Amino acid sequence: MAVRPIMVLGNPVLRNKAKKVSRIDQSIQRLVEDMIETMRAAPGVGLAAPQIGVPLQIAVIETEKDEVHVLVNPEIVRLEGEHEPDEGCLSVPGYWATVKRAERVWVKARDARNKLIKVRGEGLLGQALQHEIDHLQGMLYLDRLDDLDNMRRTEPSRRSEHDANRDPSEESEVRGEAQSEARA
Repeated sequence: MAVRPIMVLGNPVLRNKAKKVSRIDQSIQRLVEDMIETMRAAPGVGLAAPQIGVPLQIAVIETEKDEVHVLVNPEIVRLEGEHEPDEGCLSVPGYWATVKRAERVWVKARDARNKLIKVRGEGLLGQALQHEIDHLQGMLYLDRLDDLDNMRRTEPSRRSEHDANRDPSEESEVRGEAQSEARA
């Protein structure tokens, strides 16, 4: 297992639709193990394969300790209700925003052993399911914002070392980069 680098806003792999996995073999199982280790090291509650530069439809989610959902070729089959949770992303470090999401979501996928699974999520799990599946479609949570001015900087106590060393002028650069991607 290995911790892999996380791709950040501006990397084209984040904006392309990921390819379906045709066969779950040892290389896919190793990828899933690396994704789980990378997600935990970040730390995060979810990670999609494109976030580590792999354009495949695979996501891992862990909203409860030691309860990891491995989703291969996931599809949302039903959405219900609406809420607006705060959301951030490992690929957009140092920022968060309030995002419109369904309150409950039903997903079908394959697990790492190629078994068909169905996952029902609400609260943080429902939000993470939607967020990671968005990544597999080439979307970031920024694409769901009405206005990029609604993005907020992570508070200093929650900032990573990378963010602490960032020049404050970079905030406008991140918004500018997001706006450029939104126009493309």
